Amino acid sequence: MVAGLCATVLLTTGRTVGAEQAVLGSIDSAGTRTTIVRAEPAAGLTSSVVTRLSTVDGIEWVAAFGPAFDVTNTLIPDGTKVAARFAYGAHLTSIGIPESSALPGSTAWGTALSLGQLGLVDHAGSVTNQSGANYPVAGQMDIPDWLGFLEPALFVPRAPVEPEPVAVLVVVAERPDLVAAVAPAVQSLLAVDDPTKITITTSEALAQLRALVQGQLGAFGRGLVLLILAVSGLLVAAILTGLVTLRRKDFGRRRALGATRGLIVSILLTQTLVLATLGAALGSGVASMVLAFSGDPLPGLAFTAAIAVLAIAVSVVAALIPAVVAARRDPIRELRVP
Repeated sequence: MVAGLCATVLLTTGRTVGAEQAVLGSIDSAGTRTTIVRAEPAAGLTSSVVTRLSTVDGIEWVAAFGPAFDVTNTLIPDGTKVAARFAYGAHLTSIGIPESSALPGSTAWGTALSLGQLGLVDHAGSVTNQSGANYPVAGQMDIPDWLGFLEPALFVPRAPVEPEPVAVLVVVAERPDLVAAVAPAVQSLLAVDDPTKITITTSEALAQLRALVQGQLGAFGRGLVLLILAVSGLLVAAILTGLVTLRRKDFGRRRALGATRGLIVSILLTQTLVLATLGAALGSGVASMVLAFSGDPLPGLAFTAAIAVLAIAVSVVAALIPAVVAARRDPIRELRVP
């Protein structure tokens, strides 16, 4: 009975929970936790905003990017032009830019797309801007999808010591539900000259979608689990009641030999606990293998263990009343039953 309970829950609600976790995992990606600030040159947004935002709780990643300027391969002055940007922030290491370089503030890193357009197939060389300034290219970086709007990307990292103009600010919240709180905090710390020259884009709608998906799927799963547990508890109680009736002479002998009511109750509860534990392990194992072989997402170890523990607890609680009934049997009366 307990094995069937665990298997049923895992193959129904467990499959739903696994799908929920997969959906929420995709929603929880950094791209759905971003706040993007675009500033026109007249806005007055500077790189010092990175330092101010570094003290805000709930922010996982922040970086600022200056206005784009065209560069070409130093060896091919008339070659393809690529937009380069100065980059500011301590989190640039996550996209492949080291914390320090041989030429701080003048070394560039590019994506595969930008380096390919510049003809730097070996990820090394130099680029030159229209003013004649050279920037050695130290290697390739890999930017995530939520920075894809900057492609083809070529970044020249700089420490935000002196305020320098910023055109794009990207902030990633720690969790989707923090986007609504982080966005106003970011706006309050921009310290721009003209707020009408900035545009703020958030993923708050996706955060609301996440809460909606989690709420609907979670409510369905909880209702189904409660129904299955209730039915299983009644069945366990009915089975044990029948067992007590069949073994009433055995319980009568035990009582006549001096067994206390507490001992009778503990015997039945211990038997139920052992059998329920074995059944929970068997049902959970079989259901997990079925889900794995069918390619369905697994609900996770925590959910599986919680269902097993809950099934065992329900079985023991359901066995309590039959155990008390067995313990209260009159030994003299039961031994007279043919």
